[in-house]
Amino acid sequence: MAKLKFRPLHDRVVVKRIDAEEKSAGGIIIPDTAKEKPSQGQIVAVGPGGRDEAGKLVPLDVKAGDRVLVNPLNKKKGLMGEMMHGGLAEKCLVAADQLIAMPDKVTFEQAASLPVAYGTAHRMIITHNTIKKGDKVLVLGASGGVGTGCVLLAKMLGAEVISCASSEDKIQRLKDLGSDHVVNYKTTDFSKWAIGKYGKPQRRNHEGGVDVVINFTGGDTWGPTLRCVKRGGKILVCGATAGYDPKEDLRYVWSFELQIIGSNSFYDENLKALMDMIANGTMKPVIDEVLPLERAAEGLKLIEDREVFGKVVVTP
Repeated sequence: MAKLKFRPLHDRVVVKRIDAEEKSAGGIIIPDTAKEKPSQGQIVAVGPGGRDEAGKLVPLDVKAGDRVLVNPLNKKKGLMGEMMHGGLAEKCLVAADQLIAMPDKVTFEQAASLPVAYGTAHRMIITHNTIKKGDKVLVLGASGGVGTGCVLLAKMLGAEVISCASSEDKIQRLKDLGSDHVVNYKTTDFSKWAIGKYGKPQRRNHEGGVDVVINFTGGDTWGPTLRCVKRGGKILVCGATAGYDPKEDLRYVWSFELQIIGSNSFYDENLKALMDMIANGTMKPVIDEVLPLERAAEGLKLIEDREVFGKVVVTP
């Protein structure tokens, strides 16, 4: 039987997950629980450090017992849970530069809910400065992780928010979350609803239509999206959960001078800013379920069946 080989920690740390894993409808489908993304916890072991260019040992600026959020984006290897093993376990090994200190007023469950979805929403809206006060913002897939994050951030900025979802229960919860208008896209064409509410977009002036559509759905929703955005309006894209190769109609892009703005992933500054918002009481992430580790499969099933509103958090 071959002997196991253990690599030294060096510039890595071991994190014990206190309230562990975030789940979002955007990509947690695989049943291999060893490959899920970590979120946060307390440090239980710290490597001696890395080497600088001169070969000198540089100690790590963290210690056992620190409360930390783990950014699942490993800067050298890619996203944990996709390119490398994740953290749906009691402990996980991460690089020291993935750690972000948690403010005292942020709970482990709240921190766990931020990557990936809320970080993505923050970068798309705040970092890229895409929404301003008074904008009419239509959010597709508003009941999921990215969606609820977009609704909360858009409302914080003073926008008039139209939230689209697929059931009456989710519609009611989106109203409770602060949405100004709600549309059940299973029974109502969201594009026709927007045109009926705000008027048909005009090519010679800026009347009619909505200012912004947040569309990380793609697929059959792309054509209707193009038709309800006002001249000079924005379409924000951070994914394509229903299809990445939709039928395109470039006439709308040039005729209405549409701005199609892509946004990819998130960075430390997005997660830090979100935790600051939680700490000062300006935002509260939407957590639908908190499940123990032994019931993690139930959380995956809820996501697969589209029964989640916001986030599912798993605790070890």
